[in-house]
Amino acid sequence: MKKTAIAVFVSGGGTNLQALIDAAADGKLESGEIKLVLASNPKAYALERAKKANIETAVVTPKEPDAEEKIQQILEAHGIRMIVLAGYMSILSERFTRRWENRILNVHPSLIPAFCGKGFYGLRVHEAALARGVKVTGATVHFVNEIPDGGEILLQKAVEILPGDTPETLQKRVMEQAEWKLLPAAAELVANKLMNEENCYVENE
Repeated sequence: MKKTAIAVFVSGGGTNLQALIDAAADGKLESGEIKLVLASNPKAYALERAKKANIETAVVTPKEPDAEEKIQQILEAHGIRMIVLAGYMSILSERFTRRWENRILNVHPSLIPAFCGKGFYGLRVHEAALARGVKVTGATVHFVNEIPDGGEILLQKAVEILPGDTPETLQKRVMEQAEWKLLPAAAELVANKLMNEENCYVENE
């Protein structure tokens, strides 16, 4: 069966990208193949991770004219069927997300609907959780639509908040215990579904 071609969108260090690369190497992402890493920031270290893994890269900054059309053209040129947002800091338009309905995944560092939506990203999410005094946080993988963090939830995992936690220590624990496990698992779920759908379509032509 032909694997589902995946593009991973990044903006920074690429730790979630690395989790996907490692999962693919370990056979945990067997229905999909990471064919492209696309960055919104030309200095993103995630690009170095991609190059070390022999994955093709591209850079499209949000300020470029017709940025999303350029992204679409790059995706089509690489035969991409599915997108994973892994620390991608740009908001995709409704027009773009509708074009890729149920084919874009994102990982968010909280248990949606808590601490999510516009303005909640990175350390801000963990700062808000600690300020509220909740005892449990976690991560969520969801489909992406035009509403920030508003798409259908695929997987969630809870992470305990410990006495003395800082936003930084909490961020690290959520990544290690939840994000790096959930994102490859969800990517495999969706890649497998798309792979089976597309192979059935080919067989029935």
